[in-house]
Amino acid sequence: MAYLEEFKTQISSRNFPKFLQLWEEYCAGDQADVEEWIKILQTVKNSDFAKSFGKLVEAGLPLWQTIQDKEDSYRVLKALIEVQTTNTPLLAELVSKALQERYGDQPQFNERMRLVGMRTRENFQGAMTNYDLLNHMENGKFVFHPGGWGTGEIVEVSTVRQQVTVEFENVAGRKHLTFDNAFKNIVPLKNEHFFARRFADPDLLEEEAKKDAVGVIKLLLQDLGPQTASEIKDALSELVIPEKEWTKWWQGTRAKLKKDPLIESPEALRDPFRLRKSELSQQERLQKAIKNKISVDDIIVAAYDFLRDLTDGKKNQEVREVMKEKLIAQLSSSELSPKQELQICICLENQFGYQVPEKSLKELIQQLEDIEDVINAIDIIALKKRALGLIRENRKDWVALFLNLIVTIKHSALRDYMLKELNQGASQKELKGFLQKLLNRPESHPDFFFWYFQKVLTEEEVPFTDKEGQQNFFDSFLILISVVENKAEYRDLVKKMYTFLLAKRYEAIRNLFEGSSLDYVKEFLLLASKCQIFSDHDRKILQSLAAVVHPSLGKEETEDEAHGIIWTTEKGYLKVQQQIQHIGTVEVVENAREVEAARALGDLRENSEYKFAVERRGRLQSQLKVLSDQLKRARIVTKDDVTCAEVGVACIVDVMDSKGRKTTYTILGPWDADPDQNILSFQSKLAQAMLGCKEGETFKFREEQLKVLAINSYLDK
Repeated sequence: MAYLEEFKTQISSRNFPKFLQLWEEYCAGDQADVEEWIKILQTVKNSDFAKSFGKLVEAGLPLWQTIQDKEDSYRVLKALIEVQTTNTPLLAELVSKALQERYGDQPQFNERMRLVGMRTRENFQGAMTNYDLLNHMENGKFVFHPGGWGTGEIVEVSTVRQQVTVEFENVAGRKHLTFDNAFKNIVPLKNEHFFARRFADPDLLEEEAKKDAVGVIKLLLQDLGPQTASEIKDALSELVIPEKEWTKWWQGTRAKLKKDPLIESPEALRDPFRLRKSELSQQERLQKAIKNKISVDDIIVAAYDFLRDLTDGKKNQEVREVMKEKLIAQLSSSELSPKQELQICICLENQFGYQVPEKSLKELIQQLEDIEDVINAIDIIALKKRALGLIRENRKDWVALFLNLIVTIKHSALRDYMLKELNQGASQKELKGFLQKLLNRPESHPDFFFWYFQKVLTEEEVPFTDKEGQQNFFDSFLILISVVENKAEYRDLVKKMYTFLLAKRYEAIRNLFEGSSLDYVKEFLLLASKCQIFSDHDRKILQSLAAVVHPSLGKEETEDEAHGIIWTTEKGYLKVQQQIQHIGTVEVVENAREVEAARALGDLRENSEYKFAVERRGRLQSQLKVLSDQLKRARIVTKDDVTCAEVGVACIVDVMDSKGRKTTYTILGPWDADPDQNILSFQSKLAQAMLGCKEGETFKFREEQLKVLAINSYLDK
């Protein structure tokens, strides 16, 4: 296809003299590439050179006469007649002869020759294409309208009125087209064409796509030409494959396409898939896999991908040996990193059963320094899992390594493997200690916390799956949202967490409330009130769900909470004021730009950037409303509001537990709360338990007796 690209280059640069020289050179050849020639003529037809080129078509006739195959000869001549503008007797005779040979025995032959302009021969441009369309016009046959009407089925043909009636997929009702109009606007489709099959019986095509996905993609590429992943989705998603099943289906299909020798998969996401003329041999695939791969990392990835897809047949042994020697040669590099050395040794042992002399995997994994960095740097998941297995088998410190790696490795399957290994035997105790620390400080590892949180709610064989453990994790879950929801780097994570809570009509929350005490549900609602991602509608639903389990949490309590005072210090008040100002003047403006930028990308139905920007706009507006409402109810605490006669807001309270341990708590409003510094919100469960107590009195919190030793004013500090 070298000539095709050169023609495109000259057309795009509008260099007609060079284009003309190239056409003369092409016509002087002694053998034609039929497919390339047809594509060249189609490209010229749609270009600015079409009118000028139409006078030069006859220069290609000598080359056309070299084509021996009758079908190919007919196709090329039809493409030539599509672009010619001279209507010479020579061309007319060639067209007449070609149509006579192909359709001469038809009863309507003479009438159809008249309809396509071959009786007068004054203007027969496109005559062969038009005759093919007339011959195709039968009830039940399919056509395509490139102008946007899409695929259509012929329902009626009238030679008397010279009219065809078609039902199209993208327009309502039947459309009546004269033959002259049909010649200009529709093209025939075979019954086996992808568009025809999708229009005629999409259910049957869906069934076939699920059984033989690669076969359907081959049909699509054969009929529509090279297609990007996005274009393939437009052609199949919802129309053939249900939209909710698309992601899973495409992931499996794409993996199969990479292995198919007839399909050329793109290296970049935006490049198209192409259908090859013939299958690649294993040797050709090997050369393609390692072509232009200079760095060791690139060679490792190419080798692994190639070997993974290679069968173990005898024909491939030679290819495998070539790849084996290629990998062994990399070990002699002086710039080889520990990560690369480990991957090559694993690949050689797993794929070839070859152990590198003096470099056994056991010794290699035991001697590795900075092993966590090495494991995290491995990109190939299978090799990373094997490396984890080697750590488990050969290192005494595997528990500590796994507890660190399970946080940094994002892949769910690898986390599952490490969790399974940690959750048995003596390592269980260390796992529980690690999870307890995570429970106390979920913001230390937000991504891992959310991953394990879902395990706690759905699995039975991991720690903290009992009711109390689920309640504690839910508390930390809400605390985590309130801590990270305004941080840009956690935007996607917060969105996932929010979606998880809303899934299946708040199923996770409904299950949590069932069997939970009144005090716990109150605490949950309090924590949820601090999460700005929840809209007013969400809060009402949470309140309703709580009222189903505990009717006392109905309308009355909601009204009390709505009209209650929010105590705060001057610092806390100013902090919220600044937050409102920042959201209104910075984040809302940035979001407006995001919405406009996303809108400019077009196709709002499939525009994830636009959807996310609009969702963020809704969250910001809700956040502004909540904070503004709270600010109206806020009251800055003064010395007149503080009394040290009993525990209240703005008090510093010394408390002793049943074991004699002393702790000092400061009770302020929710905006000033900082559990790490023992600064409690007066709305918190512990603060509520001690409010109203006097020095020397005891109170009960979580089955433990606590005693108030001293009460001082926070404002006297």
